[in-house]
Amino acid sequence: MQDWKALEKELERRGKAGALKKLADSPEGQQLGRMLDAQALAQAVGNGDTAALRKLLGTALSGEDGRRLAQQLRQLMEK
Repeated sequence: MQDWKALEKELERRGKAGALKKLADSPEGQQLGRMLDAQALAQAVGNGDTAALRKLLGTALSGEDGRRLAQQLRQLMEK
């Protein structure tokens, strides 16, 4: 859990937290959220199971909206 707090602080430090929130609230972000199994996602994160997390996200990001969201996320993080 400490890693998530560090990530949150780093995003805030870099001025990315607000833009990331906006992206999560976008129609694509909302649709992605509906596609993810929240319980499985929480379990993977809680256990530090990167393979399960990668599989969950890979499935959700493989569609058109998911690819568009991933591209927006890449652009956001490159700035």
